[in-house]
Amino acid sequence: MKTSIIGFPRVGELRELKFATEKYFRKEITAEELEAVGKELRNKHWQLLVNQGIDFIPSGDFSFFDTTLDTAVLLNIVPKKYQELQLSPLDTYFALARGYQGEAGDVTALAMKKWFNTNYHYMVPEIDDETELKLVGDSIFTAFNEAKEAGIKTRPTILGPFTLLKLATYHGQKKAEDFYEAAITAYGQLIQQLTQLGCEWLQIDEPALVLDLTPDEVQQFKKLYQKLLAKKGTLKILAQTYYGDVRDTYQELVELPFEGIGLDFVEGRKSLDLLENYGLPEDKLLFAGIVNGKNIWKNNYQETLALLEKIQSFGEVVLNTSCSLLHVPFTLVNELVLKKEVTNHFAFAVEKLAELNDLKKIIGNKVENQSLLTANISLFNQERFSKNGQVAQQVDALTEKDFIRLPVLAERASIQKNKLRLPVLPTTTIGSFPQTIEVKQNRAKFKKGEIDEDEYTAFNQAKIAECVAFQEEIGLDVLVHGEFERNDMVEYFGESLDGYLFTEKAWVQSYGTRCVKPPIIWGDISRSRPITVAYSQYAQTLTNKPMKGMLTGPVTILNWSFPREDISLRESTLQLALAIQEEVLDLEANGIEIIQIDEAALREKLPLRQTDWHSEYLDWAIPAFRLVHSKVQPTTQIHTHMCYSEFADIIQDIDNMDADVISFEASRSSLDILDALKAIDFQTQVGPGVYDIHSPRVPSVEEIEMTIHNILNKLPIEKVWVNPDCGLKTRGVAETEASLKNLVLAAKKVRGGI
Repeated sequence: MKTSIIGFPRVGELRELKFATEKYFRKEITAEELEAVGKELRNKHWQLLVNQGIDFIPSGDFSFFDTTLDTAVLLNIVPKKYQELQLSPLDTYFALARGYQGEAGDVTALAMKKWFNTNYHYMVPEIDDETELKLVGDSIFTAFNEAKEAGIKTRPTILGPFTLLKLATYHGQKKAEDFYEAAITAYGQLIQQLTQLGCEWLQIDEPALVLDLTPDEVQQFKKLYQKLLAKKGTLKILAQTYYGDVRDTYQELVELPFEGIGLDFVEGRKSLDLLENYGLPEDKLLFAGIVNGKNIWKNNYQETLALLEKIQSFGEVVLNTSCSLLHVPFTLVNELVLKKEVTNHFAFAVEKLAELNDLKKIIGNKVENQSLLTANISLFNQERFSKNGQVAQQVDALTEKDFIRLPVLAERASIQKNKLRLPVLPTTTIGSFPQTIEVKQNRAKFKKGEIDEDEYTAFNQAKIAECVAFQEEIGLDVLVHGEFERNDMVEYFGESLDGYLFTEKAWVQSYGTRCVKPPIIWGDISRSRPITVAYSQYAQTLTNKPMKGMLTGPVTILNWSFPREDISLRESTLQLALAIQEEVLDLEANGIEIIQIDEAALREKLPLRQTDWHSEYLDWAIPAFRLVHSKVQPTTQIHTHMCYSEFADIIQDIDNMDADVISFEASRSSLDILDALKAIDFQTQVGPGVYDIHSPRVPSVEEIEMTIHNILNKLPIEKVWVNPDCGLKTRGVAETEASLKNLVLAAKKVRGGI
């Protein structure tokens, strides 16, 4: 039996790629130096996989920003406005990813969306009728040759044409199927070149097969691959899927001449049923995803071996991860603070390689390897989660009235209008302001004990005072305190909640150079002390304008944490909701009249199949948010925020969250969500983002003014707020200040023209 992984973390053990790329953005290193860092990391990771005994080693899973973008660039899917900048290939690539503003021109970035049901974000390919899809890049060949020169045989990997074209956005008359023939030619050329280089296997990722597909889409997929696989010659093709099961296309998959089929047996609830119902042809190698690529808990060997025994009865099996290891931290080696009795229960990316090897050895049935199974069974017999009976009782005692806020939204809107006396098109920000080097150093010094709490707090208060003064100076209507005390919108809250554990170096890529360090839920969750009240209260003393209290909602905290596996996600989320509810009521009691409860990750754990949306997720996720704010006074205005996901198809559920105001990311998606809001007569006040904060560019007053007018063409003015599309922590001070000044001026100009 052999072992395989779908992909490996690319930012490096200590985020080496992140830091090198950001240096390149700041023009501190050359393109050649950045490329050298990339090559060094690729070789290091391949060698690591060899040392861990992995048989099928991927190449092509490395990226300087995003692999979907890499595939688009490889296939010449680069809109004309980026080509016209006449930048170097690398800088054109980064212009697509981040936008560009300089001597060569001014372009915004491509849209960015959540990658299926994960916290990773991908760049959405943009195709128009003039797009000439063809093979123009060489990155996949370069990576294969690099590994080959190092004496390592790899299996190149690329996003498949069906998923690529399904995820793309189209401007013009043409749709995905109009580009299938060109894709077949391009992928056919890619296959031919890899064959000439001596490649034996190619992994083609088609995660879109786990989505709900129409009969027409299934037939499109079948015809696409019938033609493409006719060109494969001697190259073996692995059709790799993940994040669910392929119930709509399993029969087509096994009938097509793929040599390998990759199925997810962790999230794929029907994967085993598909094998049992339809079998597996003898000429197929089954890459069985049995090691969880998304959570950090150690694999239960006894359960996995029992599953494998069933899977093996259908044919030859390769032990595989359920998805790319991109979604878990690099290694446990650097976690020096957590106790061994805790980390014994974890497996990060490197440790998951060892788990694959352990399972391979145990299946080999040699006596000396059975101790691996015995030790694993002993580990799982231990009690690992800490319980709090009082929290469990609180959850059990919840009744329907705990999830309902009174009076109803329309009555509250009138009360709040009279109380807050805001102008039409009120302006605000999403919450965070730039986290400068000084801000990060202050936090680091405090954590290391180099300064005491008084010094730490004094610094933050000084930054808050600067931030509030700036907002008042430019004329924002609803202010924020800037969040200078916060490292991350989830980790910060987790640090103040009982039931959480925290790592030192367990970074996970969210998008591009943005990495997060998800906390770990280790037990029942409760709040033992106020979290945000002191800084919010201090900020409010500095202004007569409303100061927003800034919180992260329970669904997002859960979705951006590594959750427990012994209780349901619903129960964990309700525990979090009760804890955040206490914080909301404390803020209100201390004079904060507007409270924003961010649910940026609301859609993240939404089942990929629509039939499961409500029964498995929305029926408890939406009420969990309502629980957080159900007890506040009608005069208190509740905001929430969501970003970088497709929300149009759950817009009614979002309205049912019963917030007073919701801000959406909208700038990168061309304000598409406005049609959905209009279609259902969305009741909540709304702030569609008027500019993209993930691009290092300053939008002009005229640009923002035009965006506001576009919003008002579809939404009544009394329901519209004006704000950026997300928090500003990753942006520079100069561009942030210039952008916000333009935002306020644009709002004032539109008000004046009404």
